[in-house]
Amino acid sequence: MINRLLSLLFITAIWAQNSTPADFWKGYSQEEKIAFINGAYGAIAKLKSHHQAEVRKQFLHDKNWVEHYYIERFYEIADEYRSQEVGYNLKILALHMDAFYSNSDNLNIPVMEALRVVSLMQDGENKKANVRLLRAQRKYNK
Repeated sequence: MINRLLSLLFITAIWAQNSTPADFWKGYSQEEKIAFINGAYGAIAKLKSHHQAEVRKQFLHDKNWVEHYYIERFYEIADEYRSQEVGYNLKILALHMDAFYSNSDNLNIPVMEALRVVSLMQDGENKKANVRLLRAQRKYNK
């Protein structure tokens, strides 16, 4: 039994080394892709909610405390992963993610970074999206 488990882990590790984020994405059905994006959106929203609660606690305990720039920047970065324009029509994002991974230059870009680029594009932030895309292509296509 243990030998089978170790063999399975070994084979999985070898296969995983040869797969790309694009393979991961393409392996999902349309419903699973939408669920993935929904989960990412939920995680980002929950993260921001927890952070805001902690900021509020800190603010209430120290009346001289002033919100630092990094907190607003943190929120801006988190929002880059969520398209405001698309809203809850996540099927549009899933289709754009499919298109993103149809370009061979993007095959090795992690799914969350791809979601960030696609969300920025959907919100009309083309310059920022293109900068992020070029950086990701350089970083992951070595």
